[in-house]
Amino acid sequence: MPVLEKDDTQIWRRRTRGQALTHWAGWLIGTAIFVYCWQQISGATTWFFVWDAPRIAGDIWTRATPPRWEYIAQLGRPIWDTLNIATLGTLMALVMAVPVAFLAARNTTPSRLFIRPIALLIIVSTRSINSLIWALLLIAIIGPGVFAGVIAIAIRSIGFCAKLLYEAIEEIDHTQVEAITATGASRWQVMAYGIVPQILPAFAGISVFRWDINIRESTVLGLVGAGGIGLQLQSSLNVLAWPQVSLILLVILAFVVVSEWVSAKVRGAII
Repeated sequence: MPVLEKDDTQIWRRRTRGQALTHWAGWLIGTAIFVYCWQQISGATTWFFVWDAPRIAGDIWTRATPPRWEYIAQLGRPIWDTLNIATLGTLMALVMAVPVAFLAARNTTPSRLFIRPIALLIIVSTRSINSLIWALLLIAIIGPGVFAGVIAIAIRSIGFCAKLLYEAIEEIDHTQVEAITATGASRWQVMAYGIVPQILPAFAGISVFRWDINIRESTVLGLVGAGGIGLQLQSSLNVLAWPQVSLILLVILAFVVVSEWVSAKVRGAII
């Protein structure tokens, strides 16, 4: 902004004096917080292990190569379990997320005062807890295995799918809904013929996108006993079988790449 000097000349300045002081005070406070946090982290870090990390990584790389290719015959069932965990968990989540999304959307909820807050609470609570934590809780309740992994993936996915879906419901074209309502259609008919057709592309895209994410998450659930290929990885790590570990990591990478390619093709065909 232009500022008048003593000789009545105007000099352009980006900020006023007060704004400049506030700007530099913000930077000073941010720097002080960063230095304090770094001191806390540095005090709790054993720097000997940090400096020795390249040597340890090189040693593990030497032990892990070449991968134990003959072990791949034992990974067929874990890969199948991982695929089932992701797929069944996604399907269960979608079944539960659809009604929650309609209850959370402003234009479809029966009550904005009572029902909508409950639906939003379900969305927030299921999204805020990681699938690994859900798996740990479920393993303590129903025992280890694939079923605990499926339920963990399903619970984690409800909030994600419901949030994106209820936002799509709120963004529909209301002229179509008004036209169907004007014909004397019931509330359910309006929903079936005026709302659902508009959100079907979004629903399909959300479903495939979440399945792709669940493929990644299901590969590590076995680390806590929820089945899948992660269980083989944990077993190999426990006995320091590094050639098996490297092979499992390569299989997980290939599995995720294939799932990414499939989901991209499906999304492209739908959208």
